[in-house]
Amino acid sequence: METRSASEIEQSTEKLLQDLKEVVRDGEELLRAGVADLSERGAAAKEKLAAALEVAKETQRRLQDRAVASAKTADRYIRANPYQSIGIAFGAGLILGLLASRRK
Repeated sequence: METRSASEIEQSTEKLLQDLKEVVRDGEELLRAGVADLSERGAAAKEKLAAALEVAKETQRRLQDRAVASAKTADRYIRANPYQSIGIAFGAGLILGLLASRRK
């Protein structure tokens, strides 16, 4: 199983949050632009899009809450165990450095 560093997880979470924000923004723009042109069939599509946007907003909020909670947990652990944290970071860096030097 592949383990990912905290910075990689943070970066991927940030990218996901940015993508979700873009989807929400684009969807809201489509709703505003299409309101005048909607027929009955379009109204159903509008409702579905509005529901999808709400789900995306809720997902974004939950992911953001998880990311904040994870960062707080990591911060508490590091503050409670500073020397162990330094040792773990040193060991992980050493292993990654050895693996990277072998590939070249």
